[in-house]
Amino acid sequence: MPNHTIPLRTQALFDLTHTLARPWLEHTEYPWEILSDISTVIREIGATLPADRYDHPAEDIWIAKSATVAPTAYIGAPAIIGENTEVRHCAFIRGSALIGDGCVVGNSTELKNCILFDGVQVPHYNYVGDSVLGYKSHMGAGSITSNVKSDKSLVVVKPAVGYEGDFDPIPTGRKKFGAMLGDFVEVGCGSVLNPGTVIGAHSNIYPLSSVRGAVPANAIFKSGKGSEIVEKE
Repeated sequence: MPNHTIPLRTQALFDLTHTLARPWLEHTEYPWEILSDISTVIREIGATLPADRYDHPAEDIWIAKSATVAPTAYIGAPAIIGENTEVRHCAFIRGSALIGDGCVVGNSTELKNCILFDGVQVPHYNYVGDSVLGYKSHMGAGSITSNVKSDKSLVVVKPAVGYEGDFDPIPTGRKKFGAMLGDFVEVGCGSVLNPGTVIGAHSNIYPLSSVRGAVPANAIFKSGKGSEIVEKE
């Protein structure tokens, strides 16, 4: 893998035209800076959503009329569910979830304090907490974000094991930090994205991987006896 800088900044990870949170994310250097404000952002956006396109079934909950929500799904406030999004059987949206247009929130998937850009799919038994998932990113069945370190210390973003380059660790000041997935990221089934994971756009994570730290864009992360990062051809 070439020795280059991993794109960690908001503008490098995401095309911000694919989220209602664009005005807030544009003012961040790193996307995890918005995690403390997601509830406020949702309420401010919700107050501006047109009544002819969004239902407002409960306080601080807005659901697009074109969305499909299973009757067994739980939706906690504050939350926005975008147009043409599908929320499947027994999905558990705990609250502080901004879900974009054309998303899939699958059976038994749990969301908490997160932003899903348009076209995101978390379709089968996923947990996404304290995370931002970029445009058309996809998490395979059973893959999860782990958002608290076992020793409960504050999260620091570092290069992932297997990356040949280097950068100064970035303290986040956060105890809870799941993963930042750039646009078009593919996460393989059964993978764990440990606290402080940042994955550059168009990268792939092999199934059953354990990832911690930052992975470059346009890369493949392989986890076996050791971790390896290779550049896509």
